[in-house]
Amino acid sequence: IFSTDLVPGDVMVIPLNGTIMPCDAVLINGTCIVNESMLTGESVPVTKTNLPNPSVDVKGIGDELYNPETHKRHTLFCGTTVIQTRFYTGELVKAIVVRTGFSTSKGQLVRSILYPKPTDFKLYRDAYLFLLCLVAVAGIGFIYTIINSILNEVEVGVIIIESLDIITITVPPALPAAMTAGIVYAQRRLKKIGIFCISPQRINICGQLNLVCFDKTGTLTEDGLDLWGIQRVENARFLSPEENVCNEMLVKSQFVACLATCHSLTKIEGVLSGDPLDLKMFEAIGWILEEATEEETALHNRIMPTVVRPPKQLLPESTPAGNQEMELFELPVSEECLLIGIVRQFPFSSALQRMSVVARVLGDKKMDAYMKGAPEVIASLCKPETVPVDFQNVLEDFTKQGFRVIALAHRKLESKLTWHKVQNISRDAIENNMDFMGLIIMQNKLKQETPAVLEDLHKANIRTVMVTGDNMLTAVSVARDCGMILPQDKVIIAEALPPKDGKVAKINWHYADSLTQCSHPSAIASEAIPVKLVHDSLEDLQMTRYHFAMNGKSFSVILEHFQDLVPKLMLHGTVFARMAPDQKTQLIEALQNVDYFVGMCGDGANDCGALKRAHGGISLSELEASVASPFTSKTPSISCVPNLIREGRAALITSFCVCELALFSIVTYSLDHFIISILI
Repeated sequence: IFSTDLVPGDVMVIPLNGTIMPCDAVLINGTCIVNESMLTGESVPVTKTNLPNPSVDVKGIGDELYNPETHKRHTLFCGTTVIQTRFYTGELVKAIVVRTGFSTSKGQLVRSILYPKPTDFKLYRDAYLFLLCLVAVAGIGFIYTIINSILNEVEVGVIIIESLDIITITVPPALPAAMTAGIVYAQRRLKKIGIFCISPQRINICGQLNLVCFDKTGTLTEDGLDLWGIQRVENARFLSPEENVCNEMLVKSQFVACLATCHSLTKIEGVLSGDPLDLKMFEAIGWILEEATEEETALHNRIMPTVVRPPKQLLPESTPAGNQEMELFELPVSEECLLIGIVRQFPFSSALQRMSVVARVLGDKKMDAYMKGAPEVIASLCKPETVPVDFQNVLEDFTKQGFRVIALAHRKLESKLTWHKVQNISRDAIENNMDFMGLIIMQNKLKQETPAVLEDLHKANIRTVMVTGDNMLTAVSVARDCGMILPQDKVIIAEALPPKDGKVAKINWHYADSLTQCSHPSAIASEAIPVKLVHDSLEDLQMTRYHFAMNGKSFSVILEHFQDLVPKLMLHGTVFARMAPDQKTQLIEALQNVDYFVGMCGDGANDCGALKRAHGGISLSELEASVASPFTSKTPSISCVPNLIREGRAALITSFCVCELALFSIVTYSLDHFIISILI
């Protein structure tokens, strides 16, 4: 269906084999697996569930209003690709249209690309002023020559030739051609090193860049996370970290069962796909995931549970090698006992910072609840006696080293809970009174060339800023690892709260290190921070440098309610986390407002607006981002940034040298006047 045929309120059926969404719609029936790389930059299929009934799911809220941001797990966004749908037999997967055209998330992104705010290039503005000055000088000479020639009764033909000659001498006709030649040669050299340009006039501007913003995932770091190891808990004590999860000792443990079931993975055309974090954890244990076919679903008149099982080689008993594709009833006892069905899934919610599943081991009467998420959140939902005493210290050690830490928990459910009851039970009834099981430690590796490139930029006095959609502490940690924030530098997190219940908007300031130490981080006097940084002497600043970090929500509140602080925060802000695509563009504009020449380096469709708005935008991807970006690098590495600035500076110097042609013109102009005066 074309978006021109849709209006908000229409009910649309999502096809079984998927589609590209023509509008923003909220899912009211069934489940969809969606690729949202167009908007988020993450090429990870996301599971979308139908909008829950607030009177059933949320206690005490009967009149909750739908909001695309709050209910993003139930919203299908325009431009995203629905890969697969799941449904109950006889029921179609339906969605209600909520936004169309430029009102959609994609529409806003396209608008920012089509109609960006005009970027004011000072170099070209000055060049035009320079030419106007030459024209003014030529005009004076033109008038002087005509008057002088008339007074001396020179022939009309000679007067016209000599007057026009003065103009062509003063304003060199070769000036624009010579400036263009410098840019053309720079463009050729860029092409040789794999950087392509669709806006040549920006090459000169790249020579003036004094600040570069970098996206994190896929730009500074590798695309995915790697499993570094696990740290299990037994009898409320941490065991020593273990690297290998895929072994016979752990195969029957609840820890591995949680890794095997608590995820949002699905099979698309036989290939396991989903959140890369879930994928890494599932691959680490080496288990096998099997989903029911459409025929099986239709036969049982309900969605059949996804089943996970360990590989045969991990099981203690030997299994028959003859028949590889065994039916369920043919499985030997040891493997059959480890068939786990995922009965109900509560998807990951960024607001709750956790996800959970209800699963059942084949042959067990009781079901199991497994949960994973942010360590602090998981620990708060567990029995206090199962959480180790040194939990905070262990967690702090890992986060300071830049690891991403996820906690796991488990509990046995009551035997009275049947399959039907589980389908209707609320999330809160499952996610409480859990047993803490331990931690998973993930590592987001830096790209090999990242530290060296950032060091080169710092040596050239070019400031670097990180703009990411990722978590705040992970972003700060990566900034420290890559040298964007030096070890001795302090990081202050600005947490801005919008007006609420009659209270005015306010900003809380915390040192980043104290966030991991306790639930109530040490506050800093709000008056002292931004003012102190700007008015301190330069020597003090060089001894202990400060960096501000903030998330997208805080950034929006500061832009709206604390306009006077924006320039000060822009001068010292280094990490901007959880930034939406439009917020990235707003950040570029805010930095340009404090007279920075801003470069932007990113690889996702969510960076398009910022790449277009920056003075020099460099895309590391040949997909959507390259359409909006003036420059595209063939190699997905930030080593292209110094190369571009180098060529920009070379082209800029060429342009300045070409402008010296004007000196020759002025000399010729003066001599011409002198000779004409003598001849007359």
